Amino acid sequence: MELLQLIYFQAVAYTEHISKAAEQLNIAQPSLSLTIKRLEDELGTSLFLRKGRNIELSPSGKILLKHVNKIFTELENAKTEIRSQDHERDRTIRISISNPRFLSGLISEYITRYPDTKMQQEVGERNEIMTSLKKRAIDLGIAGGPPIADEEIESCVLVDEDIVLVLPSSHKLAGQSEISLSEVADEPFISLANNGEYRGFTTSLCERAGFTPSNNFEVDSHLLAEIIKLDQGVALLPISACRTLALHYVKIADIDPTYTVRLSWVKDRLLSPAVAEFRDFIISYFKENDGTYKVY
Repeated sequence: MELLQLIYFQAVAYTEHISKAAEQLNIAQPSLSLTIKRLEDELGTSLFLRKGRNIELSPSGKILLKHVNKIFTELENAKTEIRSQDHERDRTIRISISNPRFLSGLISEYITRYPDTKMQQEVGERNEIMTSLKKRAIDLGIAGGPPIADEEIESCVLVDEDIVLVLPSSHKLAGQSEISLSEVADEPFISLANNGEYRGFTTSLCERAGFTPSNNFEVDSHLLAEIIKLDQGVALLPISACRTLALHYVKIADIDPTYTVRLSWVKDRLLSPAVAEFRDFIISYFKENDGTYKVY
């Protein structure tokens, strides 16, 4: 079993497509297929199953991927430790987040404190972030949602943020201090685009209140603020976003909703001093600013 075979196997495992993996690896598709076939012959088992035009990992393939990820984590740890021994302090941090607001304010404070920092930041869906972590394409990930059930990933809760109902200031219910979510069941809703995890969360809140929201608009947070002010609908948003965008909001009376945001990294991976420092800074920042994410 060769390291190159494992690199090729991992690429196919995550793309679930031979042609896409070959393109990603910049090799010919027949060469990649032959490499996977030789690996399967060596192990005496099929690593992939056909699924229409795509492929998916077999039970044996899932076992191998778990161990391959651990192998690459150990190799990455060796590189990190060697660099530290040679006193090479690389301050490059690679992070992916499901919403840009998670680093708003925090990043300027960190760079002011550590001006030699280099950062590569992406925005992705929660599942994409978890995959990028396991492929070692990023060092840290921040995403909202339920607990992460993956034995390769370690995470900690940064905040349980209060969710409020955003209304136009001229809305008939705007003067109340709190309302039941069911009172706006017939209102048009405005939801955040490109954030399936959060959209699923807000939909479930409405369903708990006895209705399915009618989403008239799916836009980013800045356009949402404009549309709200045009009296075009209501929205369920984190309290910190409402304060940043100066939106009128009302506390939700009946379900007391919160949205959990987590910071994640690969378990057992040796983080560079810069990444470990940034991870600890993020945790400390959210703890110190906990009041920003609560309704009082």
